[in-house]
Amino acid sequence: MLAAQDAPGWRAAHVEGLSAALSALGHEVAVHHPPADLPGQQLGQFVDSLRTEWARARPDLVHGHSWRPGLAAVLAAQPSGVPVIQSFHGLGTGAGQRTGVERLVGKQAALVVATCEHELLELAAAGVPRSRIALAARGVDVELFQPRGDTAQRTGLRRIVTVADPMVDNGLVDLVAALPRLGEVELVIAGTPGSGEADRITRCARRFGVDERVRLLGVVPRAELPALLRSADVVACVPPQATWDALALEAMACGVPVVATAVGGLTDAVIDGVTGVLVPPRDLKQLVRRLRAVLDDETFRNTCEIAGVDRVQARHTWPDVGRSVERLYRHVLEPATPTRKIRAPRPLTTRDSAMS
Repeated sequence: MLAAQDAPGWRAAHVEGLSAALSALGHEVAVHHPPADLPGQQLGQFVDSLRTEWARARPDLVHGHSWRPGLAAVLAAQPSGVPVIQSFHGLGTGAGQRTGVERLVGKQAALVVATCEHELLELAAAGVPRSRIALAARGVDVELFQPRGDTAQRTGLRRIVTVADPMVDNGLVDLVAALPRLGEVELVIAGTPGSGEADRITRCARRFGVDERVRLLGVVPRAELPALLRSADVVACVPPQATWDALALEAMACGVPVVATAVGGLTDAVIDGVTGVLVPPRDLKQLVRRLRAVLDDETFRNTCEIAGVDRVQARHTWPDVGRSVERLYRHVLEPATPTRKIRAPRPLTTRDSAMS
């Protein structure tokens, strides 16, 4: 597998979880990390090193994760003819370098794996043939993320927890703006927002007078994240655009209801009214209303706990995801041989009988 070395913790955790699941099924998995920014010279050197290694010991296939490792995988695999499987984990926007690379990799890969219906449609719109796109669910470490276990220390306030991704707009300003209308509620933000978003959070908290109810924890070690999630009354995932949906699934695995924007993979992860609620992006009025409804309804939260854990256990455990991905690998390595149609004998006619 090829994975980005500078990927945020949750993306690295995906590659780690999938590698462990495939290893448990008896496969030998090697993970390669390209240089962080892949400038031209370093990319060439990295690709050359892979070609040398694969000429000596040819892998059965290569699975690229994210767009830069996918480019390296496609270039390195060409001389040896190794099939490339690609997972983008979300596509870029606009007409920049990333979008162009994604189109190239998507068209060259033997198979592109999407993790939700939204990503599947995005890939098709980007020009990847539908016959070369397959779905495989996102995996969750249910040994780590589960309802039972330690809970992070709480204050006397009700608690909304979210985790910031520095690579995207997390919609955190909307959560801060909602606080004055929610009563005695605190917002706990793990992770590191991008610099622009962090500045907006600070200004917004001061403007609404909720500085003391907004807690920026910074990076939280992954092993400590379940305890933080379990301390929440609700976990919020409110990006305005499609992004990684792992947080919602991990919160559900911990038995915590989720309020999420109806974008991208979140619409697959969160079952509206069952494991949490969905809200339109950038709709502050609806966000406040839905957050208040969940915070005030203990029965609904308890119902979400049961439904969320059940859904993750049924669809998103790593052993199940590993088997699904293994089937996709086998589909590429062992394509079904078309059955040759045998023409049925032509029925005898009266003319045939006369000639015999």
